[in-house]
Amino acid sequence: MANTVVFGSQWGDEGKGKIVDMLAEDAKAIVRFQGGNNAGHTLVVDGEECILHLIPSGILHPGKQCLIGNGVVLDPFVFCEELDKLAARGIDVSSSRMMISKKTHIIMPYHRLMDAAREAAKSADGKIGTTGRGIGPCYEDKMNRCGIRAGDFANPELLKDKIAKALEEKNVLFTNLYGAEAVDPEAIYNDVLPVAERLVPYLGDVSSAIQDAAGSVLFEGAQGTHLDIDHGTYPFVTSSNTVTANAASGSGSSPRDLERIIAIVKAYTTRVGSGPFPTEQLNEEGDYLQSQGHEFGATTGRKRRCGWLDLVVLRESARLNGPTELAITKLDVLSGLKEIKLCVAYEYNGEQIAYPPQEQNGMAYVTPVYETMPGWDEDITGARSWDELPENAVNYLRRVEEISGVKIGIVSVGPDRAQTF
Repeated sequence: MANTVVFGSQWGDEGKGKIVDMLAEDAKAIVRFQGGNNAGHTLVVDGEECILHLIPSGILHPGKQCLIGNGVVLDPFVFCEELDKLAARGIDVSSSRMMISKKTHIIMPYHRLMDAAREAAKSADGKIGTTGRGIGPCYEDKMNRCGIRAGDFANPELLKDKIAKALEEKNVLFTNLYGAEAVDPEAIYNDVLPVAERLVPYLGDVSSAIQDAAGSVLFEGAQGTHLDIDHGTYPFVTSSNTVTANAASGSGSSPRDLERIIAIVKAYTTRVGSGPFPTEQLNEEGDYLQSQGHEFGATTGRKRRCGWLDLVVLRESARLNGPTELAITKLDVLSGLKEIKLCVAYEYNGEQIAYPPQEQNGMAYVTPVYETMPGWDEDITGARSWDELPENAVNYLRRVEEISGVKIGIVSVGPDRAQTF
Protein backbone atom coordinates (compact mmCIF):
# COMPACT_ATOMS: atom_id res chain seq x y z
CA MET A 1 0.00 0.00 0.00
CA ALA A 2 1.01 3.63 -0.41
CA ASN A 3 1.92 5.63 2.69
CA THR A 4 -1.52 6.67 3.95
CA VAL A 5 -2.80 9.30 6.37
CA VAL A 6 -6.19 8.88 8.05
CA PHE A 7 -7.62 12.06 9.59
CA GLY A 8 -10.92 13.20 11.05
CA SER A 9 -12.71 15.81 8.97
CA GLN A 10 -15.21 16.97 11.61
CA TRP A 11 -14.96 17.30 15.43
CA GLY A 12 -13.62 13.81 16.01
CA ASP A 13 -15.52 10.57 16.62
CA GLU A 14 -15.83 9.98 12.87
CA GLY A 15 -14.84 6.31 13.03
CA LYS A 16 -11.13 6.64 12.26
CA GLY A 17 -10.22 3.61 14.34
CA LYS A 18 -12.31 1.28 12.24
CA ILE A 19 -10.88 2.55 8.96
CA VAL A 20 -7.34 2.35 10.32
CA ASP A 21 -8.04 -1.19 11.48
CA MET A 22 -9.23 -2.10 7.98
CA LEU A 23 -6.28 -0.48 6.20
CA ALA A 24 -3.73 -1.87 8.65
CA GLU A 25 -4.03 -5.28 7.04
CA ASP A 26 -1.93 -4.04 4.11
CA ALA A 27 0.51 -1.85 6.05
CA LYS A 28 3.88 -2.74 7.54
CA ALA A 29 3.73 -0.07 10.26
CA ILE A 30 1.01 2.02 11.88
CA VAL A 31 2.03 5.24 13.62
CA ARG A 32 0.03 7.52 15.90
CA PHE A 33 1.26 11.09 15.39
CA GLN A 34 -0.61 13.44 17.78
CA GLY A 35 -2.97 13.76 20.73
CA GLY A 36 -3.15 11.63 23.82
CA ASN A 37 -5.61 9.49 25.70
CA ASN A 38 -8.27 12.18 25.29
CA ALA A 39 -9.08 10.27 22.11
CA GLY A 40 -10.63 6.83 21.88
CA HIS A 41 -10.88 4.56 18.87
CA THR A 42 -13.60 1.90 19.06
CA LEU A 43 -13.05 -1.24 16.99
CA VAL A 44 -15.48 -4.11 16.49
CA VAL A 45 -14.06 -7.34 15.09
CA ASP A 46 -16.29 -10.41 14.82
CA GLY A 47 -18.76 -8.75 17.17
CA GLU A 48 -16.17 -8.09 19.88
CA GLU A 49 -15.55 -4.46 20.88
CA CYS A 50 -12.11 -3.05 21.66
CA ILE A 51 -11.45 0.56 22.69
CA LEU A 52 -7.94 1.96 22.34
CA HIS A 53 -6.78 5.36 23.58
CA LEU A 54 -3.04 5.39 22.84
CA ILE A 55 -1.92 2.20 21.15
CA PRO A 56 -2.41 2.35 17.35
CA SER A 57 -5.42 0.48 16.04
CA GLY A 58 -3.20 -1.78 13.95
CA ILE A 59 -2.25 -3.71 17.10
CA LEU A 60 -5.14 -6.10 16.40
CA HIS A 61 -3.36 -7.29 13.25
CA PRO A 62 -0.64 -9.85 14.11
CA GLY A 63 2.85 -8.95 12.98
CA LYS A 64 2.22 -5.26 12.31
CA GLN A 65 4.61 -2.76 13.86
CA CYS A 66 2.87 -0.13 15.99
CA LEU A 67 4.62 3.18 16.60
CA ILE A 68 3.89 6.16 18.86
CA GLY A 69 5.36 9.33 17.41
CA ASN A 70 6.92 12.38 18.98
CA GLY A 71 3.75 14.44 18.45
CA VAL A 72 1.81 12.30 20.91
CA VAL A 73 1.56 13.09 24.64
CA LEU A 74 1.62 9.76 26.42
CA ASP A 75 0.18 8.88 29.80
CA PRO A 76 2.39 5.97 30.88
CA PHE A 77 -0.21 4.62 33.31
CA VAL A 78 -2.88 4.46 30.61
CA PHE A 79 -0.40 2.93 28.18
CA CYS A 80 0.44 0.16 30.62
CA GLU A 81 -3.26 -0.47 31.28
CA GLU A 82 -3.82 -0.90 27.55
CA LEU A 83 -0.86 -3.25 27.30
CA ASP A 84 -2.30 -5.42 30.06
CA LYS A 85 -5.82 -5.49 28.60
CA LEU A 86 -4.56 -6.44 25.15
CA ALA A 87 -2.19 -9.07 26.55
CA ALA A 88 -5.11 -10.59 28.47
CA ARG A 89 -6.82 -11.08 25.12
CA GLY A 90 -3.81 -12.95 23.78
CA ILE A 91 -2.50 -10.07 21.65
CA ASP A 92 1.26 -9.66 21.29
CA VAL A 93 2.19 -6.29 22.81
CA SER A 94 5.90 -6.95 23.18
CA SER A 95 8.56 -4.37 22.37
CA SER A 96 9.40 -6.39 19.26
CA ARG A 97 6.33 -4.91 17.55
CA MET A 98 5.70 -1.73 19.53
CA MET A 99 7.87 1.37 19.80
CA ILE A 100 7.58 4.76 21.52
CA SER A 101 9.64 7.66 20.22
CA LYS A 102 12.21 8.83 22.75
CA LYS A 103 10.99 12.35 21.89
CA THR A 104 7.39 11.67 22.93
CA HIS A 105 6.32 13.90 25.82
CA ILE A 106 4.93 12.26 28.94
CA ILE A 107 1.73 13.22 30.76
CA MET A 108 2.69 13.37 34.43
CA PRO A 109 0.29 13.09 37.37
CA TYR A 110 0.66 16.82 38.04
CA HIS A 111 -0.58 17.57 34.52
CA ARG A 112 -3.89 15.90 35.34
CA LEU A 113 -4.10 17.80 38.63
CA MET A 114 -3.47 21.09 36.83
CA ASP A 115 -6.11 20.30 34.21
CA ALA A 116 -8.73 19.61 36.88
CA ALA A 117 -7.81 22.65 38.98
CA ARG A 118 -8.08 25.03 36.04
CA GLU A 119 -11.39 23.72 34.79
CA ALA A 120 -12.86 23.81 38.31
CA ALA A 121 -11.82 27.44 38.69
CA LYS A 122 -13.66 28.55 35.53
CA SER A 123 -17.21 29.83 35.43
CA ALA A 124 -19.80 27.66 33.71
CA ASP A 125 -19.71 29.67 30.48
CA GLY A 126 -15.90 29.61 30.44
CA LYS A 127 -15.47 25.84 30.48
CA ILE A 128 -14.25 24.29 27.25
CA GLY A 129 -15.24 20.71 28.06
CA THR A 130 -11.75 19.33 28.59
CA THR A 131 -11.46 15.61 29.28
CA GLY A 132 -9.25 16.39 32.28
CA ARG A 133 -6.58 13.96 31.09
CA GLY A 134 -3.72 16.46 31.39
CA ILE A 135 -3.28 16.84 27.65
CA GLY A 136 -3.13 20.64 27.52
CA PRO A 137 -0.76 21.10 30.49
CA CYS A 138 1.59 18.49 29.01
CA TYR A 139 1.71 20.29 25.65
CA GLU A 140 2.31 23.53 27.56
CA ASP A 141 5.38 22.06 29.23
CA LYS A 142 6.57 20.85 25.85
CA MET A 143 6.40 24.36 24.42
CA ASN A 144 7.87 25.81 27.60
CA ARG A 145 10.82 23.41 27.22
CA CYS A 146 10.38 21.88 30.67
CA GLY A 147 8.56 18.69 29.66
CA ILE A 148 9.40 15.12 30.53
CA ARG A 149 10.17 13.05 27.42
CA ALA A 150 9.96 9.30 27.08
CA GLY A 151 13.72 9.07 26.64
CA ASP A 152 14.13 10.54 30.14
CA PHE A 153 12.71 7.31 31.56
CA ALA A 154 16.04 5.61 30.82
CA ASN A 155 17.86 8.10 33.08
CA PRO A 156 16.34 8.07 36.61
CA GLU A 157 18.50 10.89 37.93
CA LEU A 158 17.59 13.15 35.02
CA LEU A 159 13.92 12.23 35.46
CA LYS A 160 14.01 13.09 39.14
CA ASP A 161 15.71 16.43 38.50
CA LYS A 162 13.27 17.43 35.74
CA ILE A 163 10.25 16.59 37.91
CA ALA A 164 11.56 18.82 40.70
CA LYS A 165 12.21 21.72 38.32
CA ALA A 166 8.83 21.37 36.62
CA LEU A 167 7.02 21.58 39.96
CA GLU A 168 8.75 24.74 41.17
CA GLU A 169 6.43 26.98 39.16
CA LYS A 170 3.42 24.66 39.23
CA ASN A 171 3.35 24.50 43.02
CA VAL A 172 3.10 28.30 43.13
CA LEU A 173 0.02 28.06 40.93
CA PHE A 174 -1.48 25.17 42.90
CA THR A 175 -1.14 26.89 46.26
CA ASN A 176 -1.54 30.60 45.43
CA LEU A 177 -3.95 30.58 42.49
CA TYR A 178 -6.05 27.43 42.82
CA GLY A 179 -6.01 26.96 46.59
CA ALA A 180 -4.74 23.41 46.29
CA GLU A 181 -1.98 21.58 48.09
CA ALA A 182 1.58 21.62 46.78
CA VAL A 183 2.68 18.50 44.92
CA ASP A 184 5.62 16.57 46.39
CA PRO A 185 8.28 15.94 43.67
CA GLU A 186 9.59 12.89 45.53
CA ALA A 187 6.12 11.33 45.65
CA ILE A 188 5.64 11.93 41.92
CA TYR A 189 9.01 10.37 41.14
CA ASN A 190 8.26 7.29 43.23
CA ASP A 191 4.83 6.98 41.62
CA VAL A 192 6.15 7.21 38.06
CA LEU A 193 9.38 5.20 38.37
CA PRO A 194 7.81 1.69 38.13
CA VAL A 195 5.96 2.49 34.89
CA ALA A 196 9.00 4.36 33.59
CA GLU A 197 11.11 1.25 34.03
CA ARG A 198 8.45 -0.81 32.30
CA LEU A 199 8.40 1.50 29.27
CA VAL A 200 12.16 1.64 28.71
CA PRO A 201 12.24 -1.48 26.47
CA TYR A 202 9.69 0.18 24.18
CA LEU A 203 11.77 3.31 23.53
CA GLY A 204 13.31 3.71 20.09
CA ASP A 205 13.91 5.76 16.96
CA VAL A 206 10.48 5.97 15.34
CA SER A 207 11.83 7.97 12.39
CA SER A 208 14.10 5.08 11.46
CA ALA A 209 11.27 2.58 11.82
CA ILE A 210 9.13 4.65 9.44
CA GLN A 211 12.02 4.89 7.02
CA ASP A 212 12.49 1.11 7.12
CA ALA A 213 8.79 0.56 6.32
CA ALA A 214 8.83 3.18 3.55
CA GLY A 215 5.89 2.92 1.18
CA SER A 216 3.76 0.91 3.59
CA VAL A 217 3.12 3.19 6.58
CA LEU A 218 -0.30 4.09 7.94
CA PHE A 219 -0.42 7.41 9.84
CA GLU A 220 -3.23 7.47 12.41
CA GLY A 221 -4.57 10.80 13.65
CA ALA A 222 -6.81 11.50 16.63
CA GLN A 223 -9.68 13.96 17.16
CA GLY A 224 -10.76 15.97 14.08
CA THR A 225 -9.75 18.90 11.91
CA HIS A 226 -12.08 21.35 13.62
CA LEU A 227 -10.47 20.62 16.97
CA ASP A 228 -7.08 21.66 15.58
CA ILE A 229 -5.32 24.16 17.86
CA ASP A 230 -4.78 26.57 14.93
CA HIS A 231 -7.60 25.84 12.50
CA GLY A 232 -10.40 24.59 14.74
CA THR A 233 -13.19 26.39 16.60
CA TYR A 234 -10.79 28.11 18.99
CA PRO A 235 -10.80 28.14 22.00
CA PHE A 236 -13.00 25.04 21.97
CA VAL A 237 -10.23 22.90 20.53
CA THR A 238 -7.68 20.29 21.52
CA SER A 239 -4.05 21.13 22.26
CA SER A 240 -2.39 19.74 19.13
CA ASN A 241 -2.45 20.09 15.36
CA THR A 242 -4.86 17.48 14.03
CA VAL A 243 -4.44 18.32 10.33
CA THR A 244 -2.64 16.07 7.86
CA ALA A 245 0.51 18.21 7.76
CA ASN A 246 1.25 17.19 11.35
CA ALA A 247 1.48 13.54 10.33
CA ALA A 248 5.01 14.31 9.14
CA SER A 249 6.24 16.51 12.00
CA GLY A 250 4.43 14.44 14.64
CA SER A 251 6.06 11.20 13.56
CA GLY A 252 9.48 12.26 12.33
CA SER A 253 9.08 11.76 8.60
CA SER A 254 9.05 13.87 5.45
CA PRO A 255 5.87 15.46 4.06
CA ARG A 256 6.86 13.87 0.75
CA ASP A 257 6.14 10.50 2.37
CA LEU A 258 2.40 11.29 2.60
CA GLU A 259 0.78 9.88 -0.53
CA ARG A 260 -2.79 8.74 0.12
CA ILE A 261 -4.84 11.04 2.38
CA ILE A 262 -8.21 9.77 3.58
CA ALA A 263 -10.75 12.10 5.18
CA ILE A 264 -13.03 10.21 7.55
CA VAL A 265 -16.53 11.69 7.36
CA LYS A 266 -19.43 10.59 9.53
CA ALA A 267 -22.63 10.62 7.44
CA TYR A 268 -23.98 13.19 9.89
CA THR A 269 -22.16 15.42 12.39
CA THR A 270 -21.41 15.04 16.10
CA ARG A 271 -19.51 16.99 18.70
CA VAL A 272 -18.51 16.30 22.31
CA GLY A 273 -18.09 19.08 24.83
CA SER A 274 -18.58 22.81 24.41
CA GLY A 275 -18.21 24.97 21.33
CA PRO A 276 -20.23 26.13 18.32
CA PHE A 277 -22.11 23.49 16.33
CA PRO A 278 -24.20 25.11 13.55
CA THR A 279 -26.11 22.01 12.42
CA GLU A 280 -26.87 20.64 15.90
CA GLN A 281 -30.41 19.28 16.18
CA LEU A 282 -31.95 19.63 19.62
CA ASN A 283 -35.09 17.82 18.49
CA GLU A 284 -36.42 14.41 17.46
CA GLU A 285 -33.97 14.15 14.54
CA GLY A 286 -31.02 14.80 16.85
CA ASP A 287 -32.32 12.26 19.35
CA TYR A 288 -32.76 9.73 16.53
CA LEU A 289 -29.18 10.16 15.36
CA GLN A 290 -27.87 9.92 18.93
CA SER A 291 -29.88 6.77 19.64
CA GLN A 292 -29.32 4.97 16.34
CA GLY A 293 -25.65 5.89 16.26
CA HIS A 294 -24.98 5.00 19.91
CA GLU A 295 -23.28 8.36 20.23
CA PHE A 296 -21.34 8.28 23.46
CA GLY A 297 -17.68 9.31 23.76
CA ALA A 298 -15.28 6.34 23.77
CA THR A 299 -13.02 8.16 26.24
CA THR A 300 -15.43 10.07 28.49
CA GLY A 301 -18.74 8.27 27.98
CA ARG A 302 -20.36 11.67 27.44
CA LYS A 303 -23.41 11.88 25.19
CA ARG A 304 -22.43 13.38 21.85
CA ARG A 305 -24.29 16.31 20.38
CA CYS A 306 -25.78 15.34 16.99
CA GLY A 307 -26.82 17.19 13.84
CA TRP A 308 -26.96 17.12 10.06
CA LEU A 309 -23.87 16.71 7.89
CA ASP A 310 -22.12 20.08 7.61
CA LEU A 311 -20.52 20.40 4.18
CA VAL A 312 -19.09 23.83 5.03
CA VAL A 313 -17.03 22.12 7.70
CA LEU A 314 -16.10 19.37 5.23
CA ARG A 315 -15.17 21.87 2.52
CA GLU A 316 -12.82 23.60 4.98
CA SER A 317 -11.31 20.24 5.94
CA ALA A 318 -10.67 19.48 2.29
CA ARG A 319 -8.70 22.66 1.70
CA LEU A 320 -6.72 22.28 4.95
CA ASN A 321 -5.82 18.60 4.48
CA GLY A 322 -5.88 17.90 0.74
CA PRO A 323 -7.65 14.52 0.91
CA THR A 324 -7.37 12.17 -2.02
CA GLU A 325 -10.62 10.47 -1.01
CA LEU A 326 -13.43 10.39 1.55
CA ALA A 327 -14.39 7.49 3.80
CA ILE A 328 -18.07 7.79 4.78
CA THR A 329 -18.92 6.10 8.07
CA LYS A 330 -22.19 5.30 9.84
CA LEU A 331 -24.28 5.68 6.70
CA ASP A 332 -26.62 3.05 8.15
CA VAL A 333 -27.61 5.40 10.99
CA LEU A 334 -29.54 7.56 8.50
CA SER A 335 -31.82 4.65 7.50
CA GLY A 336 -35.41 5.27 8.56
CA LEU A 337 -35.38 9.05 8.17
CA LYS A 338 -37.98 10.38 5.71
CA GLU A 339 -35.91 13.44 4.92
CA ILE A 340 -32.22 14.17 5.34
CA LYS A 341 -30.70 17.63 5.35
CA LEU A 342 -27.29 18.74 4.13
CA CYS A 343 -25.77 22.05 5.21
CA VAL A 344 -24.30 23.49 1.99
CA ALA A 345 -23.48 27.06 3.12
CA TYR A 346 -23.80 29.53 6.00
CA GLU A 347 -25.53 32.88 6.31
CA TYR A 348 -23.17 35.20 8.18
CA ASN A 349 -23.40 38.98 8.59
CA GLY A 350 -25.97 39.19 5.81
CA GLU A 351 -23.91 37.18 3.32
CA GLN A 352 -23.85 33.58 2.20
CA ILE A 353 -20.42 32.01 2.75
CA ALA A 354 -18.94 28.68 1.65
CA TYR A 355 -16.27 28.41 4.37
CA PRO A 356 -16.39 28.94 8.14
CA PRO A 357 -15.79 32.51 9.36
CA GLN A 358 -12.25 33.04 10.58
CA GLU A 359 -13.09 35.18 13.62
CA GLN A 360 -13.01 33.60 17.07
CA ASN A 361 -16.37 31.97 17.81
CA GLY A 362 -17.69 33.16 14.43
CA MET A 363 -19.40 29.82 13.87
CA ALA A 364 -21.64 30.52 16.85
CA TYR A 365 -23.32 33.26 14.79
CA VAL A 366 -23.91 31.53 11.47
CA THR A 367 -27.22 30.22 10.15
CA PRO A 368 -27.01 26.94 8.18
CA VAL A 369 -28.32 26.88 4.62
CA TYR A 370 -29.83 23.46 4.02
CA GLU A 371 -30.68 21.25 1.08
CA THR A 372 -33.29 18.59 1.82
CA MET A 373 -33.02 15.14 0.26
CA PRO A 374 -35.36 12.14 0.49
CA GLY A 375 -34.29 9.44 2.94
CA TRP A 376 -34.61 5.67 2.76
CA ASP A 377 -36.19 2.96 4.89
CA GLU A 378 -34.09 -0.02 3.77
CA ASP A 379 -31.68 -1.73 6.17
CA ILE A 380 -28.29 -1.23 4.53
CA THR A 381 -26.11 -2.94 7.16
CA GLY A 382 -25.74 -5.97 4.87
CA ALA A 383 -24.65 -3.96 1.82
CA ARG A 384 -21.21 -4.91 0.53
CA SER A 385 -21.03 -2.82 -2.61
CA TRP A 386 -22.21 0.51 -4.01
CA ASP A 387 -24.81 -1.31 -6.14
CA GLU A 388 -26.50 -2.77 -3.05
CA LEU A 389 -27.35 0.65 -1.62
CA PRO A 390 -30.82 2.20 -2.10
CA GLU A 391 -31.07 4.86 -4.80
CA ASN A 392 -31.64 7.65 -2.27
CA ALA A 393 -28.54 6.63 -0.33
CA VAL A 394 -26.49 6.73 -3.52
CA ASN A 395 -27.89 10.16 -4.39
CA TYR A 396 -26.98 11.40 -0.91
CA LEU A 397 -23.39 10.22 -1.31
CA ARG A 398 -23.11 11.68 -4.81
CA ARG A 399 -24.21 15.06 -3.48
CA VAL A 400 -21.55 14.90 -0.76
CA GLU A 401 -18.94 14.22 -3.43
CA GLU A 402 -20.21 17.04 -5.61
CA ILE A 403 -20.19 19.72 -2.91
CA SER A 404 -16.95 18.66 -1.21
CA GLY A 405 -15.11 18.19 -4.49
CA VAL A 406 -13.62 14.90 -3.25
CA LYS A 407 -14.51 11.39 -4.39
CA ILE A 408 -15.71 8.74 -1.96
CA GLY A 409 -13.38 5.74 -1.72
CA ILE A 410 -14.77 3.88 1.31
CA VAL A 411 -18.29 3.42 2.72
CA SER A 412 -19.08 1.93 6.14
CA VAL A 413 -22.55 0.63 6.94
CA GLY A 414 -22.03 -0.82 10.43
CA PRO A 415 -19.54 -1.15 13.29
CA ASP A 416 -17.94 -4.45 12.31
CA ARG A 417 -14.77 -4.66 10.26
CA ALA A 418 -16.65 -6.60 7.57
CA GLN A 419 -19.33 -3.90 7.11
CA THR A 420 -17.13 -1.77 4.90
CA PHE A 421 -16.61 -1.55 1.15
